[in-house]
Amino acid sequence: MVRKIFLIVLASITFIANINAQQVQLSDSAKISLLTSSPWDKEVYAIFGHTAIRIQDPVNQFDVVFNYGLFSFDTPNFMLRFIKGETDYMVGAENFNRYIEEYKSRGVGVTQQTLNITQKEKQKIFDALVINSLPENRVYRYNYFYDNCSTRPRDIIENNIEGIIHYKQTNNKQTYRDLVHECVWSKPWIRFGIDLVIGAGADKEITDRQKDFLPLYLMSAYTQATIKNADDSNRSLLSEQVDISISPKNDTFILIDPPFAIGCLLLVFTLIISVLSYKKNYILIGKIFDTFLFAVAGIAGCIIFFLMFFSTHPCTNPNWNIIWLNPLQLLFAFFFLIKLLSKYVYYYHFINFAALILLLLAWFLIPQYLELAFIPYILSLCIRSGVNVLQYKKILFLYN
Repeated sequence: MVRKIFLIVLASITFIANINAQQVQLSDSAKISLLTSSPWDKEVYAIFGHTAIRIQDPVNQFDVVFNYGLFSFDTPNFMLRFIKGETDYMVGAENFNRYIEEYKSRGVGVTQQTLNITQKEKQKIFDALVINSLPENRVYRYNYFYDNCSTRPRDIIENNIEGIIHYKQTNNKQTYRDLVHECVWSKPWIRFGIDLVIGAGADKEITDRQKDFLPLYLMSAYTQATIKNADDSNRSLLSEQVDISISPKNDTFILIDPPFAIGCLLLVFTLIISVLSYKKNYILIGKIFDTFLFAVAGIAGCIIFFLMFFSTHPCTNPNWNIIWLNPLQLLFAFFFLIKLLSKYVYYYHFINFAALILLLLAWFLIPQYLELAFIPYILSLCIRSGVNVLQYKKILFLYN
């Protein structure tokens, strides 16, 4: 990945330096197109698809793609910066043949939409892309809903058209979560994780323009878009739309939802442990299980808490999942095996049991989408807290 990014950036710097030195004027034969690649489910970063801008000029003898999706996992502290919402992406210019071959080798479809624009508009878009690609400008702070590899090309085109682009209204009532689900339906664990960390803000209805963060929605918006000129005349935004590469048909069908199935297995195991610890007095087994269960829940809670209060990611606060996944679980998990703290552990379990029962009772009243797959995990935590409350009272009764 590092080598690939290095080569693209090197090629981009060379190309941009030559363009600046020559102050290239696009020929009348130049074409500018929007390239939209279909989602690729082999890598997480590619499951939402991709958008780029192609500039073809046979007279000036170049065919390049301006790509706003360049990043590297090997950037220092990448994961920490990603969690904090401080991921930096770059724009770079790369050879079209190299760009398209990579997608063809993946079996990913690519659609080209050629813009129906004037020579002056072509030059303005090209100049803006060149300026964006200069070393001092090429890095930008990525935001997966508001500022990404799809919205950047859209804005470049809109800002350099001599007229106003009008998009056909879809009138489809959708949320950010709805659109994300469309992309991750074949990746249930990714869907599960995303639904854990994005909160109520992702469930508000969004506009057609906000949907452009997904490349396929931007491509769809361009299909019937028109440009209103200064003289009130209209023209189509596109002159042509062709499929350069076609994706094979995906017949993936998921019969059983893995997160829900694993949750049910955990719930059954929790019930077995609870019977053994309460009825058979295998208290130590119960405490060891609780330590593991609540520690894992607490770690997940720390991530949610961090995203809510210390991250710049959108739609992470408020997040009602913090009720059943919170940092306190990690803290108390270490108290479960300490006998001297049993009274405080009892209070914690009593409060946690009450909170989880209220969460389940108010499930459909909470202004946030909560997956049904969460329920067996919540019930596992709820049962263990409830059994611990009963067990503590049982011990007090026996000793009194």
